[in-house]
Amino acid sequence: MNVLVPNLGSTSLKYQLLDMTTERVVARGKIERIGSADAIVAATSGSGEVSQTTTAVPDHRAAVQLLRDHLEREGHVAIDAVGFKAVIGGPRYRGTFLVDDDLLAAMREFLPVAPVHNAVYIAAMEIFREVLPKVPMVAVFEPGFHATMPDRAAVYGVPYDWFETHGVRRYGFHGSSHRYVGGRMPELVGRPAAELRIVSCHLGGSSSICAIDRGQSVDCSFGFSPQSGVDHAARSGELDPFAVFYVMEKLGLTETQVRDQLTKKGGLFGISGVSSDLRDIEAAADQGNARAALAVETLAYEVKKYIGAYAAAMGGLDAVAFAGGIGENSSRVRGLVCQGLEFLGVSLDTAANGQRQPNDRLISTASSRVAVGIVFTNEEIVVARESVKLLKSR
Repeated sequence: MNVLVPNLGSTSLKYQLLDMTTERVVARGKIERIGSADAIVAATSGSGEVSQTTTAVPDHRAAVQLLRDHLEREGHVAIDAVGFKAVIGGPRYRGTFLVDDDLLAAMREFLPVAPVHNAVYIAAMEIFREVLPKVPMVAVFEPGFHATMPDRAAVYGVPYDWFETHGVRRYGFHGSSHRYVGGRMPELVGRPAAELRIVSCHLGGSSSICAIDRGQSVDCSFGFSPQSGVDHAARSGELDPFAVFYVMEKLGLTETQVRDQLTKKGGLFGISGVSSDLRDIEAAADQGNARAALAVETLAYEVKKYIGAYAAAMGGLDAVAFAGGIGENSSRVRGLVCQGLEFLGVSLDTAANGQRQPNDRLISTASSRVAVGIVFTNEEIVVARESVKLLKSR
């Protein structure tokens, strides 16, 4: 079975076509600057041959057609399913489902919760349904992995009707990444997942921390929306709602204006004033920029707090995993997070942490009671696996 997994952004489309009999990537590509006359179209064949051109790609529909043309030229005419890494469709859709009109309606209902993510994927699902009308479309919702969270971890202290009737709860996101980490880290440690209490730290443009207790998610720093948990690249993390009311009244901001500031000018960018890219922030910190240094320290401190809290929630800790663009590449952040966690049994190998290697590995000392590892997460394979599992069950 060939499963196509597209990864959508507001002006980009990345994709992989996976042969699920072997879980091999047979084709991949990306289209960037969608909406412009000089969009970048890059493709890699199964043999590793790379091609890149620039052309006009006016919208995502044109991008999907280019994707299909590339696969046809490569001889991959058979697309047996399309799997989407969907974000939120409310309490009914915490898992893997076929894309239909009811599912799309639920995603539209929750547009205010994840306006950018849901809008892009709703449009993409509709386009793919038109371009590939006979191919089943599958939505793998990010909260699916977190459906095992107990109510005590999911409920907010709000009128219970909000929770019961309107779906206001902690959903948790980055489910595909945390699911992958929860399966890969036991392999690195050499122990079954059923024996391990893992804290998975997916750190990147969007960051979240997940408590995985013996293979199951029991808590996640992401809550009702992707605007929660630790600070993100340009989105604020957890925030007292009354701070929003106060600033709106003080500065005379509209809901649209404050939403724009919190989603585009908050997080690491808001603290540092330098960039939303941690590489730029770390470079500025090295040059003595105090706000940039504060942004890095704040992120590490927030992650560290979640690790301690989740160790308490699980009654102990066996492993910590770093994933995502920051988790995989920033030795500074990993070092700051682990510094001070010795009381939990964390002993970081400083030399191993400082090495840049493109492979999964442990970076804790041989004597460390808690294994610390770097996992290059693979959300696409998780989406493809979950899609196949659903289609076979039907």
